[in-house]
Amino acid sequence: VQYFSFFGGIAAVFALWWRRYTIKHRCSYGLGTGVPSAGKIALGSGVIAMILATKISTYGPLVIPVLCVVIAAILGAIIGYVANNIVNMNIPVMVVSIAELCIVGAVTVLGLTAMATGTFVFSDLIAGTATFFGIPVTNYAASYLGGGAIAVVFMLGAIAVQHAFNACLGPNESQDRTLMLAAECGFISMFCVSIMSVAFLSLSAVLVSFLVSLIGWVYTYKKYFVLSKRDAFMWLDAKPIREKEEA
Repeated sequence: VQYFSFFGGIAAVFALWWRRYTIKHRCSYGLGTGVPSAGKIALGSGVIAMILATKISTYGPLVIPVLCVVIAAILGAIIGYVANNIVNMNIPVMVVSIAELCIVGAVTVLGLTAMATGTFVFSDLIAGTATFFGIPVTNYAASYLGGGAIAVVFMLGAIAVQHAFNACLGPNESQDRTLMLAAECGFISMFCVSIMSVAFLSLSAVLVSFLVSLIGWVYTYKKYFVLSKRDAFMWLDAKPIREKEEA
């Protein structure tokens, strides 16, 4: 099963690619709509939804993704309502947008978690194994949650969910270029998680995830480079600044 853990990362890439438009929709109402903070809210809610879903899944692990999405949608709707009606941001699409972003955050966290550990069952995420005089013992500090590895996933997802539109916004923003950058951000997050998974997966499973994420990142980066050249008014190959030679 560990060999297919990279599918969790693929799910995270699709989630980031799917709702890239949500941030663009919110930003269309002007500056100060919380675009940078939206990524943190989305992934923070995603972490909460993921942990709750893995904890209360009494009907088996296959129910966890569904519970994760439902909990994230509820959290997002509550946060959006508070932002719109109590903080008085008064953005018509706030509730829907925050709910969608929280779902993206939850799927991203869950997918990258599955990629890093090969599972999303709560008992497997909180307990690791260490060897004491040749005897394997439970070590919670060596686990995915206890060791704080989920904090890395949080930051990777928060950057990825908002970077594509932040980098491409402007009067000449084109959808295919922004979508390609969203996919590139997802694959580079996969790349980082594949390295981190050395602590939890077998070396052969890590190698499979590493190669898949590396191939995906190289492809999407090259495509984004081509699209950036296409949309640019002028392209100059910059060279290093020469230092002034002393006489």
